[in-house]
Order: sequence, then C-alpha cells, then structure tokens
Amino acid sequence: MATSPLPETTQQLQSRVDADGTLTLHLAEVPVAPPADDEVVVRVEAAPINPSDMGLLFGGADLSALQASGTPEQPVLTGRVPERALPAMAGRIGKAMPVGNEGGGVVVAAGSSPQAQALLGRTVGVMGGAMYTGYRTVKANACLPLPDGTSSAQAASCFVNPLTSLGMVETMRAEGHTALVHTAAASNLGQMLNRICQKDGVSLVNIVRKPEQAALLREQGATWVCDSSAEDFTQQLIEALSATGATIAFDAIGGGRLASDILAAMETVAVRSQGEYSRYGSTVLKQVYLYGSLDRGPTQLHRSYGMAWNVGGWLLMPFLQKAGRDTAARLRQRVADEITTTFASHYQGTVSLAEALSLRAIGTYGKAATGTKYLINPSA
Repeated sequence: MATSPLPETTQQLQSRVDADGTLTLHLAEVPVAPPADDEVVVRVEAAPINPSDMGLLFGGADLSALQASGTPEQPVLTGRVPERALPAMAGRIGKAMPVGNEGGGVVVAAGSSPQAQALLGRTVGVMGGAMYTGYRTVKANACLPLPDGTSSAQAASCFVNPLTSLGMVETMRAEGHTALVHTAAASNLGQMLNRICQKDGVSLVNIVRKPEQAALLREQGATWVCDSSAEDFTQQLIEALSATGATIAFDAIGGGRLASDILAAMETVAVRSQGEYSRYGSTVLKQVYLYGSLDRGPTQLHRSYGMAWNVGGWLLMPFLQKAGRDTAARLRQRVADEITTTFASHYQGTVSLAEALSLRAIGTYGKAATGTKYLINPSA
C-alpha cells in the first residue's frame, strides 16, 4: 500500500574507484523497488554527511584536487585515490557504490506485514545504507519511528552519532570502567556524549583542539575540558584523569600520538596511587579505542605507560551485534524519546544531491571540522 504512486526511478549518489585509482562521483538513475511484505519505501528528505560516509564517498582522494565536469543538474567529479590505499579497496574496484549510512524521511509505501503497515505515513530515521537517494526501500525493522511532529531533518541523524555515543557509555560500563575520555569532543557526537554523561551522572573528560571548542563545551555544562593546543595540555589531562578516574578513552583522531599521550597520562595517575614501584608499571588496565580517522597518519605509540594497556578499534555495528537485540532496542528507544533534546544535531546547511557534489560544498564539509556538517535533501 502506498500513500501516493511511487516513481519508477530515483536519483542515487554513487562513488566508483577504478583499478588505476581514478575516483568518479556521479548521480545515477536507479529503479525504486516496490516493498516486499516486511519492507517500506521511504521518501528521503534529509541525510547527513558523516565522516564515516566520506570514507566511502571519497576513498581517501585529495579533495583539493577533485575535477568537476558534467552539468549543474548532473555533476561528475573525478579524483585520484593514492596508490597506497588501493589494496584495501580491492572489494570495491570497478563497482559503483551507493553512499549514505543513514537518513530521515516519510514512509510512502509499505508491505503487508503489520510492522510495515504501522509505519505508513510516519516520519522515520533509517539506518540502511545507500541513503543519498530520493527513495529508499528498506526492511521495516531498519526504521526508527519518531514522535509526531519530528521533522525529517531531526530524524536524519538518529542512528550513527546517538548510538555511537550511547555505545561508548555502554562499553565503559560493560568493561568495568567508571569514567571515560573522548577526543574531538566538540563535534555533534561529542556534544551528545556530553549531554548523555551529564544526564546519567558519568564523569567525562573532553579533549578538544581549539580554545573556542573548549568554551563551547563549558557553556554546555562540561566540567572537564582539555585543549590539546594548550602548552599545559598534559597537566590539564592529568588533573582531569585524577579527578574522574577515567581509564577508557574513545579517540576520533586516530593518527598521531594523542592515544599514546592519553595512556601516558592515565599511567601517571595510576602510579601515584600504586604505592610500590614496579618496573612493569601500574596494574591498572588502560584502554584506548580508535573509532575515527580525522588524522589519517600512522598511530604513534610511545610506550611509557607500563604493560597494562590496550589500543584497539571500536565500531558501532559490531558493538550492537555483541550487545544483543534487547540492548539495541533499549538504546534505539532512548534515541526516539530524546531526539530533540539529548540527541539533537546541528548543521551548517542543507544541499541537494547535485549540490553535494559541488566543489564549494565539498570544500566545507570535506574538512570534517566542528561546525561544518551538512545535510543532503535528496527530494530538493
């Protein structure tokens, strides 16, 4: 059943990397699949451009060297993926990959199952991939129905950042830690995590890269904010870790030595309270999870923090699979209940599918810097 006739085709933003390293971005006309019994069709009205989307979109290409062709309505961008990055892309070579992890819109057609029918006409958030498109056919259980009055723009970012920030707190508790550290903490995700921790009574150490970002978080009630650009950053961090007891960190930077510096500061705090000297360092387990790559350089570990430490990767989907269906449902429901408060997102602007492939827009959102996040409205 549909609220209005479905179009036969819709535009979809696709990214292709060829064997010689040529990157091509373009808009393709693709069929709109009628829904199966357990599926719905969503008219996509908002989809965020997250850092996780940009990895698939640009494949590590130099954004400043992209070349534009085509027309304003049908733009084509080409670039060059570094040769060193090609081996990791073997699975996508020569394939036109649809982009967009999540989005928001209105369910305009639904299959016959009760779950699908219950969504007809509702505004939903969707975690289905290929969301940079006008219409998207997905399983009904990939949708998060939101309260009446919620806009598609508010629904657009109800999965990646909210569930990631909630997942960090869940991981902290599950692994026996009592407080946490977060880097690039003035981001949309970081601001969400700050609100979650304040609401849930969790001590949070926020690491930012600029004084104005530190001021922003303090205005939002953050207690512990450390500016990595400050000369006394190390002392700031040690003081914050001493006060909070944080022994787990989630690092969005990835490259450079920040993860190592966090471990070293944690060790300094742990050794102070250990009493007896050990050449193997403290027995306090210190954990840093890398979940982003804002710095694409190597992760540098300068081992000055004993032997009780771990550095690993953390991703949302493996976390949800490990957490189980009941935990995932509980977290999703919290996001729906607090979508305009705790989990509100902020954007610099909204662009159409074609405008998202303009060099002007890419020059802004491609920086992945605080305050430069864009929404795509594929229906525009």
